[in-house]
Amino acid sequence: MNGRFLFMALLLSLAPVAAAQGKMAQLQPVQQTPVRVVTTVNFVTDLVQQVGGSRVRVTGLMGAGVDPHLYKASAGDVRKLLQAHLIFYAGLHLEGKMVELLERLPKAIAVTDAIPRGRLIQPAGGFQGQYAYDPHVWFDVSLWRLTIGQVRDALSKVDPAGTAYYQANAEAYSKRLAQLEAFIRREIARVPPQQRVLITAHDAFAYLGRAYGLEVRGLQGLSTVSEAGTRNVQELADFIVQRKIHAIFVESSVPRRPIEAVVAAVRARGWNVAIGGELFSDAAGSPGTPEGTYVGMMEHNIRTIVNGLLGRQL
Repeated sequence: MNGRFLFMALLLSLAPVAAAQGKMAQLQPVQQTPVRVVTTVNFVTDLVQQVGGSRVRVTGLMGAGVDPHLYKASAGDVRKLLQAHLIFYAGLHLEGKMVELLERLPKAIAVTDAIPRGRLIQPAGGFQGQYAYDPHVWFDVSLWRLTIGQVRDALSKVDPAGTAYYQANAEAYSKRLAQLEAFIRREIARVPPQQRVLITAHDAFAYLGRAYGLEVRGLQGLSTVSEAGTRNVQELADFIVQRKIHAIFVESSVPRRPIEAVVAAVRARGWNVAIGGELFSDAAGSPGTPEGTYVGMMEHNIRTIVNGLLGRQL
């Protein structure tokens, strides 16, 4: 059975599932540990590992450099989802091509459902395609900390014997993220206010800008599905020249070519702008590296942004 057929057969077999609160209420205890968990993007994988510790066995579907907006579930992925005790995904339509499947699976929990909708960013001008809200919430650490409780509570539902363990891990990780946020604020403060302009391949950093005082521009929109056109490149080049911006940034999960086109367009206007470094946006780094964790990814991004905007290279 090929992946597409299996995917459609599974969708047809599942009744629509009501909202996140309903899913959490339906979770039932499992009879064995470690709890088998499947995750989507790798910073959600890291989140679950931080809270679940040795009582969970986590399988992530999307690794370093994978664009979740474009990812399609394979037949093997669908089997892993069906065999899991619990599934965690980012939500807010980040996993664009998997959304319908994930929303129908009763044991699939969107970690961002823990975030009050009033704290989310709505795309400029209202809805942008399928996005009622910007899904890139992890770039505001205060919002990402809220997802810890979502994971703790779901794991405690399926593994009640581990409740105290999950609670202790959640508290420790929450304290670590408070330290991370303090680090971000200290680093951003090193950049003069007029230089705090972050330009990247797609519009993934609005939460970072709002939380920490950066003006943010993306060449593409919230999703990488639609490619940037010539007009986008030329308009962004004009903006860079007008503001005398010295550095723009590429992303690990987005092709470099569009940003390189902006650099060329800027130079054609008589101004030089450098590529200040590579940021992790929709995926963290490789397993076993500091950037493969959420904290390491964020620390790398902030150091890269600050040094780039100050005209330094790491």
